[in-house]
Amino acid sequence: MNTLADTALELPSSLEILKVLTLQAGFNSAVVVIGTTFLGIAAGMIGTFALLRGRALMADALAHSALPGLGLAFIVGTTLGIGGKQIWLLLLGATLSGVAGVLVVQFLSRYTRLEEDTAIGAVLSCFFGAGVVLMSLIQSLGTGEEGGLHSFIYGQTAAMGQFDAYLTAILALASVIFTALFFKEFRLICFDEEFALSNGWSVTVIDIVMMTLVVIVTVVGLQSVGLLLIIALLVIPPAAARFWTNSLFRMTVIAAIFGGLSGYLGSAASSLLPRLPAGAVIVLISGLLFGLSLLLAPQRGLIAQLFQQLKMRLRVNEDHLLRDLYETAEVRDELSSSNTLVYRVTDIPLAKSWSSFTRFILLSWLSKKGSISLGSSPLNHDTTIT
Repeated sequence: MNTLADTALELPSSLEILKVLTLQAGFNSAVVVIGTTFLGIAAGMIGTFALLRGRALMADALAHSALPGLGLAFIVGTTLGIGGKQIWLLLLGATLSGVAGVLVVQFLSRYTRLEEDTAIGAVLSCFFGAGVVLMSLIQSLGTGEEGGLHSFIYGQTAAMGQFDAYLTAILALASVIFTALFFKEFRLICFDEEFALSNGWSVTVIDIVMMTLVVIVTVVGLQSVGLLLIIALLVIPPAAARFWTNSLFRMTVIAAIFGGLSGYLGSAASSLLPRLPAGAVIVLISGLLFGLSLLLAPQRGLIAQLFQQLKMRLRVNEDHLLRDLYETAEVRDELSSSNTLVYRVTDIPLAKSWSSFTRFILLSWLSKKGSISLGSSPLNHDTTIT
């Protein structure tokens, strides 16, 4: 029997999981899953260019700067009598506030002696502090609409209505389309800004378009992921995609896939386990994909690099061993002998510095290649090498 004090986590059945994943668990659940999936795709795509352009921290400043805009929009809506929790009004206020924060950062970094990271830290802290103060003030207004406003800080996917989900999907899809249309221009300023300037491209205008898309994704993701975690969707999928390819186009596609999977699986988990914070679950899934990429990517992954280093060490040790065998045969004047040359491992100077593990791996590998023949186990110090 469930009570208000019951905090147990009730695991869903396999049938419930299948229904949610196949969008058959109800209309509201389906539109939320679709909306957050599009958000993840958009964040992965535009996040690729923001990451390569060095604008990841700027997106963080933008997200934190959106909070006072939310508070002011709520107060304005309440004062005008149109309702403080109108989603379009809150998103408009967050957008204007976020843009103001970015402009302040650019002003401080361009016209003062402050570095950009220092300006970002100062602005996001001040704007976020102002937002917290406004949120506290709103709680004392007694309008009856204050409940749930803090969900924009941490995200609350399950609270999304049909209109909210449609708005999220439409704006995210628009971001995807504009990112595809400006793909060539974004690629140009990310990799060769000087070339773009010398050929008459307006880098400032392209930067503004890029940051506008970042603003849209950030603001749209406030309700799904929250302003504290939206930066993760803009950074983690592209960072994970970077392990898999050297091609910008493939990286963008993979980042979009990773972002979409994060939104899809995270919102599905939120539907199945309402007591888990959806925004955190989405980011955790994104982090899991990053961890798997870090380990399993075929060229840049840690496991692949470990095998590459091991293979290189084996090749170097093979060259050294064969050289020592040649030098030993030369000292014994056995090079002209037609008989098979047989040596004990202890006769090879290089082998004396090997550990048992190194000897086992190297001799086994050379034996399998057919470079040498072993008289017994590689672990035996007295084994012979033919």
